This record gives sequence, structure tokens and C-alpha cells, in this order.
Amino acid sequence: MPARRKLAAHVVPMLVFIALLALNAGAHKIDNRIWSPPEFWIYPLQTLLCAALLIWFRREYELERPRRLGFAAVVAVLVFVLWISPHAFFGAAPRFVGFNPDLLSTAGLYWPELILRFVRLGVVVPCIEEIFWRGFLLRFLIDDDFDRVSFGSFSWLSFSMVTIGFALSHSPADWLAALLAGAFYNAVAYRTNSLSSCIFAHALTNLLLGVWIMQTKQWGFW
Repeated sequence: MPARRKLAAHVVPMLVFIALLALNAGAHKIDNRIWSPPEFWIYPLQTLLCAALLIWFRREYELERPRRLGFAAVVAVLVFVLWISPHAFFGAAPRFVGFNPDLLSTAGLYWPELILRFVRLGVVVPCIEEIFWRGFLLRFLIDDDFDRVSFGSFSWLSFSMVTIGFALSHSPADWLAALLAGAFYNAVAYRTNSLSSCIFAHALTNLLLGVWIMQTKQWGFW
């Protein structure tokens, strides 16, 4: 039973997160004012539900003190620059279509939605993704009893599959940046042997991206 709970702790939050993304995509296809725009209620639900799952399973995660924060921070900034570089430096078309909190400025929901959006971006997503990709799959592809594998253990199969899987879990417009990001976040795992350091690096990247989104209004990067 403890092994099943640990497996659930690493996988279930990601499955719920993906299911709600699928619900959001499906809701966009329904011409119904109650559903539109669906991200204004699905994203907060996703944030709160997934955060509750992370708290429920908190004892199953190996969240020791982060190590080599300087290295993790350098990786975080590098991934952020890679993510925005096509649009910031190479003239790619801007991505203005997406979750625009300005649409709620007259409804009194601007700040609650924006705060929850940043909690999702800077806390929930880094925790869920790092727990799944680096905490679970990077080890599971070495030994299906992943709890026996030390965090940060290396194999070419797990490195390659996690890097590719991480990239494909993002939108096609971000595949190249996400492929490089996946490799760099793997490097944080190998260098620090710390899930907490991976979460820190991912969270810092996302928070920098969130600030950049608010400055440029390129809501498609959410």
C-alpha cells in the first residue's frame, strides 16, 4: 500500500492537471456563453484541485533542502531566455491570443484570477511537472520500482524519453524551447540530486515568464 500511494502521489496530480487541460480544450468547442471563456473557471479549478492533491500527498515527496541554488538559478534564467528568444530576438509572430486577465478588469475578478494564474504558473505547474518528470519518470525508466532509484540517477534512455516527453507535453509552438528546457532541467536533477532544486529552477523560469507576459501582453505564453 505505501508503494501504491507513492506512485499515486507522483502520477495522479499530473493526470488531473492534463484532464482539466483537455476539458478546457473541449469547452472551447462548445458555443455556450456559460463556458466562455472556459479558462477563467477551469484554470482556477485546476490550480486549487491540483494544489490540494500536492498537499494531500506531501509526505510522499522527497523535498529535502535545495542544493546548488546558483546553478539552478542560472539554468532557470537560461531556459527563460530560450523560451522567449524567437519572439524577443528573432522576429517570430507575437502570441496575443490566450488567457487575458484584462478582460476581467470591470468584473472585480482581475486580481483573484491573476493571483491564481501566477500561483498556477509559479507553484503548481513546477511542482506537478518536476514531481512527475524528474521525480517519477526519470527514475521509473531506470527501474519500475522507481523508489529504489536515487534521485538524479542517469541513463540515456530515461534522459532521452523524459526530454522528449516533456517537450511534447507543451504546445507545438514551444516544442524546441521545451526540448531544451527538459534537457536543462534534467541537468539540474543530475547536478544537484535534489527534487527541490528542480522545482526551484522551474518555478523561477515560470515566474520570469509570467512577468514577461504581463509586460508584453503575449497571453499565448501562459
